[in-house]
Amino acid sequence: MSGHVMKLFSSGAFRRRSLRMAAVLLCALAVYGQSSNQRYPAKKLASGQRAFDTTCASCHGLNGRGGEHAPNIASEPGIVKLADDELLKILRDGKPQAGMPPFAGLGEPRLAEILSYLRVLQGKRDTPIALADAANGKNLFEGKGGCAECHMVLGAGGFLGPDLSNYGATHSPKDIRNAIVSADARPGDRKGFAQATSKDGRQISGMIRNEDNFSVQLQARDGTFHMLEKADLSQLTVDSAPLMPSDYGTRLSKSELDRLVAYLLSVGGKK
Repeated sequence: MSGHVMKLFSSGAFRRRSLRMAAVLLCALAVYGQSSNQRYPAKKLASGQRAFDTTCASCHGLNGRGGEHAPNIASEPGIVKLADDELLKILRDGKPQAGMPPFAGLGEPRLAEILSYLRVLQGKRDTPIALADAANGKNLFEGKGGCAECHMVLGAGGFLGPDLSNYGATHSPKDIRNAIVSADARPGDRKGFAQATSKDGRQISGMIRNEDNFSVQLQARDGTFHMLEKADLSQLTVDSAPLMPSDYGTRLSKSELDRLVAYLLSVGGKK
């Protein structure tokens, strides 16, 4: 390296120029921050909420769940999983073919604030997920919580409850916690757990998957399906109570519930 180049690299002007370039780079990273767990100051989140309410809510709804003129952007998996830069591009350029105008005129800082608030609506912002919490949550899911007896995650677990592999991708931490501690308050289909006794004394238990006037289909805990003719049964007893325990709020401590939530979020890709 020549003396002239060495002198240039050691000059104060070069150092100042390098510091300025580093500052510009840091600002750019702050605006386009790719980490979904980046913490924005409360003031910026409040500003993002105001901008969302005035710019986006008239079409997408105050909660982002969609309206008459625009889709659900708070829990639709295809939108939730988009990277920050992809969402910023949509905000900036709009989607004219779908009736969404461009909002580049708001400026990059304001668009970043809107994006930050949208991530809050999606449950992906301000939700720190320590790897240790997620790992401990997995142990709780498979052990003390007994969740894996009924629910499957990534191909492992039970068959009687819904597969929870993607549950954390479309539900906020609050939604997940409520689903755990308030199972008896959840709406939806409540097919019961049944005990069938055949006329020859054979007993089969399982979740009712299909039933008509002449037959009933049960799925046992090991996943096996049994199609039974009612004419061949001497007794069919159905427990209408939810299979999922309703006492998790007292059975598990707050920190244990936090770990379960962290585990489901991490599995769903909310990192």
